[in-house]
Amino acid sequence: MARPQTVDEYIDGFTGPGRELLEQLRALAHEAVPEASEAIKWGYPAWVHPSGTILFMVSGHAGHAGVAFTPSTREAFDAELAGFATGKGTVKLPYGQPVPGDVLRRMIAFRVREHEDDGVLWM
Repeated sequence: MARPQTVDEYIDGFTGPGRELLEQLRALAHEAVPEASEAIKWGYPAWVHPSGTILFMVSGHAGHAGVAFTPSTREAFDAELAGFATGKGTVKLPYGQPVPGDVLRRMIAFRVREHEDDGVLWM
């Protein structure tokens, strides 16, 4: 199967809870950062600042969706992410559980600010 060329194609590759969660994350992204554009970067959906810098990415997996930020963004929210598996800049969101929309919105706002005010680029 060919790699998806659009976010629509990427999400269309999922069914059930995976698709539902990816659609929720996409809607949240549009709400939180409407000026960002969608793109496929390294095979995954990404939201890109008007300057061309990636703000964050999402990915779907067998039992969870991942959201990838810069490590500095993820670290700033360590205490609030205690109930989630995390990586260097990532957060795993298990299928079938509520999306932590409030913290994700604040993480997106933090990421936009760190890029615009501090010049933090993508990894």
